[in-house]
Amino acid sequence: MIIIETKKNKDYIEFIKIEGHSGYADEGSDIVCSSISSIAVTTVNAIVRLDDKAITYSEDDGLLIINVLKNNKIVNILIENMISLFKELEKKYRNYIKIR
Repeated sequence: MIIIETKKNKDYIEFIKIEGHSGYADEGSDIVCSSISSIAVTTVNAIVRLDDKAITYSEDDGLLIINVLKNNKIVNILIENMISLFKELEKKYRNYIKIR
């Protein structure tokens, strides 16, 4: 199962941890893992392109940690959009994704 944890500070998310593998299908054909990865990587890349000091992130097999360092409108929209997309996936794949 993929576990997504977020930590909010006042009005914005300051920390996201994505951990695990969904187990929906074999590695290489798991659409749930691929979807989560694509959403996360696209969001991280967009934020870094806008401001490479807005976030820090680290990734390892089955683990992505994002720390939001700058609170601004665009970063907040991108992060909130990412979480919203994760929630949509969680609705469809409840046995494979959990957001805390």
